[in-house]
Amino acid sequence: MTTTPRRIDAVDVPLAELSAMAILRQAEQRTHSPSDLLAYRLDEYLVTHPGAAVSTAADYPTWTPGGAS
Repeated sequence: MTTTPRRIDAVDVPLAELSAMAILRQAEQRTHSPSDLLAYRLDEYLVTHPGAAVSTAADYPTWTPGGAS
């Protein structure tokens, strides 16, 4: 069985992404908080998936920041 070689730019990771991942992984190793760990893992996902859908102000037209709930 043979495989098709991939171009290096198809497997190369941008420096900014690599740097962000290194910082997040260091933070993960230092925390003991489950909520912080979850936040770091979500951040990792968002760093590696820049096109991921996230909410915007248009998603919550009646919400007022700092307002009463």
